[in-house]
Amino acid sequence: MTLAGASSATYAELLEQNRRFLWNPFTQMKDYLADEPVVIERGEGVKLVDANGAEYYDGNSSLWVNVHGHNRAELNEAIAAQLEKVAHSTLLGMANVPALELAERLVELTPARLGKVFYSDSGATAVEIGLKLAFAYWRRIGRPEKNVFVGFEDGYHGDTIGAMSVGGIELFHSEFAPLLFSCERVSFPHAYRFPGSEAECADASLGELETLFDRDAQRIACLVVEPLVQAAAGMRTMPAGFLREVERLCREHDALLFADEVATGFGRTGELFACEHERVEPDLMSLGKGLTGGYLPVAATLVSDAIYDAFYGDFAELKTFFHGHSFTGNQLGCAVALASLDLFERDGLVARVQDSARFLSRRLRAVAALPHVGDVRRRGLMVGIELVADRETKRPFDWRERVGQRVGLRARELGMLTRPLGDVVVLMPPLVTAREDLDAMVGILELAIMDVTGS
Repeated sequence: MTLAGASSATYAELLEQNRRFLWNPFTQMKDYLADEPVVIERGEGVKLVDANGAEYYDGNSSLWVNVHGHNRAELNEAIAAQLEKVAHSTLLGMANVPALELAERLVELTPARLGKVFYSDSGATAVEIGLKLAFAYWRRIGRPEKNVFVGFEDGYHGDTIGAMSVGGIELFHSEFAPLLFSCERVSFPHAYRFPGSEAECADASLGELETLFDRDAQRIACLVVEPLVQAAAGMRTMPAGFLREVERLCREHDALLFADEVATGFGRTGELFACEHERVEPDLMSLGKGLTGGYLPVAATLVSDAIYDAFYGDFAELKTFFHGHSFTGNQLGCAVALASLDLFERDGLVARVQDSARFLSRRLRAVAALPHVGDVRRRGLMVGIELVADRETKRPFDWRERVGQRVGLRARELGMLTRPLGDVVVLMPPLVTAREDLDAMVGILELAIMDVTGS
C-alpha cells in the first residue's frame, strides 16, 4: 500500500545514507543493502509506515519492545510534560522525582523478595549489573569462593561481556570466547527434539542441575535464567513447573536466582512478569524492552534487600557498588514508564493479553498443520514457528537456504514486519493488538510460509 506524498527519490537518498554511514546491528550489511531495506518514517497503533509510504503490521513489536502501540497519545504527553521540567540530571549522588516514583512502582509490582531498584539503559546492562552485584555480594559477606555462574545452554542475556559469558548461543558468542569468563551450563528443557516426553525432558535438565549443585554448590554464586521462554534461542518454552523446581534447587544449595525478564516482562507471557506464573521469587531480576512501553531506553535491575544490605555501610568500609551509567534513571524514560504502567492498569492489559493469547492459540492451529511447520511454541503473545525440511523426522532445512529469512521477506511483501530466529518465524505483536489484526498477522505468516516452502 502506497500513501500519497511519498517520494522514491527521498528513499534513495536515505538508502545512500545507510550505505555510507550506518552499520545496522545483527545485520550482514552486504545482503541488507542489496535488498531494498525498509526505512521507517512513522508509526500509528500496531502499524509502521516506511519512507515510501508503505504500511506494515509491526509483527515483532519493534524487536519485542512495543507494548501499547506506536504514537500513543498518553505516552507522548508524559514525555512532553516531563520535558517542560527537566530532560535529565544525574542519579550519581542525588535523585529525581520520576526515578523515585518508578522505583516504588516496580518494587510494588515485582515479586515480594525484590526490594531495591538499580537503573541502567538496556537489557544487557541490566544483566551486567546483576552479575556484578551477585559476584560482589558473596565477597561482601565473607564468602568469596562463591564466584561461579550457572546458565542454560542456548541462553541469551545480551551482548556485553558479562551477559555474553552467561549466554550460550554458539553463533553469537563463540568468536568472543577469549574475552568471556567461564560459566557452568545445563541443558534447557526443550522438548521438541528430546527423545522422550516433556516431563522426561524437564527431569533430565533438573537432574543435570542437581548434579552440578551437589558437586559445586560451595562455589556457585548465582544461576541465571530466562523464565518460561528462551526467546532468542527460538521461543523455546519451559515445561510447567520447571522454573519452580529451579528455584527450589537454588534455595536448597544457597545459590542466588537471577531471573532475566528483559524479553518476558511486562505482560508478554500473560502475566505482568513470567515468574508470576509459578510464584517464583528471584533474588535478582533484570527488566528492559517493554519497561517504557517501547519508547525510551531505560532498564532496571531489581535485587533483594539482603543483597542491598551487603553494600550498605560507612564510607570507610568501602562497600560502595562502583558502577553507574550517565543516563541512569533518566527522567524522560522514567516518566513514560510510569505512564505505561498506568495504561496497564487502566486498560486491564494483562487480562486482555490472556484473552488474545487464547484466540491466537486457536488461530495458530492452521499454521501448525502446514507440511513444513515442525513446532509452534507459544507463551502469551510470544510465538515461535519452527520450519523443518521433514516434519516426520524433524530434520531442519540447510541453514544456507535461509528459509526463515525468506519467509520474513515474503511477509514484508504481504504487509508485516518480523524478524526470524534462524528458521524459527517469530510473531510477537504489541500487546494491544486487536483480534482482527492478530488474525491478519497470522494469515500473512501462513501465506508467507506456504509461498516459501511450496506447501
